[in-house]
Amino acid sequence: MIRTQIQLTEDQAKALKKIASSQHASIAQLVRKAVDVMIETSPFVDTAERQKRAIDIAGKFSSGKRDISKKHDAYLDEAYAK
Repeated sequence: MIRTQIQLTEDQAKALKKIASSQHASIAQLVRKAVDVMIETSPFVDTAERQKRAIDIAGKFSSGKRDISKKHDAYLDEAYAK
């Protein structure tokens, strides 16, 4: 792990201490969890992650149409016209 310093407002520090105490966790654990959530929900996705997600999702859904590779533009036009 890498040690870092952050500055919190007094209200933030008090709230984190209460939450940490109620969850039997450290403030550092709560901050790491919050950072993980922020990273997972961030709109920024690097190229490698974007490629991994595309490969992971490939083949997971079915449209029921057998000619998607030939008529994909027509299907997109139809979908966006709605």
